[in-house]
Amino acid sequence: MNTLTKSLDEFYELTDAEDYFEFFGLEYDEKLVNVKRFHMLKEYGSLIKTGMDNFQGDGERLLDFLKFSLMKVYGDYKNGHAPSAADVWSMFKDGKLSGCMSCTPTPGNSCGC
Repeated sequence: MNTLTKSLDEFYELTDAEDYFEFFGLEYDEKLVNVKRFHMLKEYGSLIKTGMDNFQGDGERLLDFLKFSLMKVYGDYKNGHAPSAADVWSMFKDGKLSGCMSCTPTPGNSCGC
């Protein structure tokens, strides 16, 4: 079994919010995830449906979209609001991620997002 197929298979087995962050190697605030878990997963589910519909047969691009969508949902909730599926889809297609987690700030400095 190739690595990509294994990764997609593993993704399909995930159930908890924390599992998604760990799968993609993303840092997250446990308190925020505990409080907003249902809303984040609901929004994430809506977003990934778009990816599933548009990336059939392109597993690598689908995995990129799945990670991007999680980063966007988390970042928006961390900043106090939730994105719409249309907003994330258009940003992903344009390659323009903004907000928290779109860059790597140095300790003590603001990332400017």
